[in-house]
Amino acid sequence: MNFYYHPASPYCRAVMLVAKALKLNLNMQYVDLMKDEQLRPSFTAINPFHCVPTLVDNDLTLWESRAILVYLVDKYGRTNSRLYPKDPKTRAIINQRLFFDHGTLGTRLEDYFYPLYFEGATPGGEKLEKLEEALGWLNDYLIANPYAAGPNMTLADYSLVATVSSLEVVQYDLGKYPAIAAWYEGCKATIADYQEINESGMQQYRAYFESGLHPIA
Repeated sequence: MNFYYHPASPYCRAVMLVAKALKLNLNMQYVDLMKDEQLRPSFTAINPFHCVPTLVDNDLTLWESRAILVYLVDKYGRTNSRLYPKDPKTRAIINQRLFFDHGTLGTRLEDYFYPLYFEGATPGGEKLEKLEEALGWLNDYLIANPYAAGPNMTLADYSLVATVSSLEVVQYDLGKYPAIAAWYEGCKATIADYQEINESGMQQYRAYFESGLHPIA
């Protein structure tokens, strides 16, 4: 499997963490977004959306990190893997958390912090309130259960931990959300090769924020 990625992207890192959990060997294909390599014809021929992560597994080409996560477990995970069990109700909850991560938490994080760092926007305001509303919902999920979608770690946690790590990059204090903070520390201590994969990528992501370059999406 060819995996087109940039380590600063939290979405790429979520896939890399799940691949490690599944003991998969990805053929890593680095795409330098700062040099616009994603716009080269050789890459747009693979993915006309010219985005990472992108996975090519024989005749299947797939982008959107959450779709890739589900595919990897469905094809290469153990039968009824705890990461994404076959039970429809359990899967529905995991899917809801994945969609929440993509469409609500991740979107609101980007909507607030990217203009703040790259456009000189004024801190606070409605966009911060919307982000903190989403964080409150995540905190409620984690008060009800030790993990995002229930009693066990699932794909939802792998996706969400990469998003929440972006808050650490921008030095956002999670003190108002003790359940998120405790879960986050637990994920860092439990997920295989977390330091190697996620922490190193976070350092690059932080460098982009601090330099004022356009962020990696």
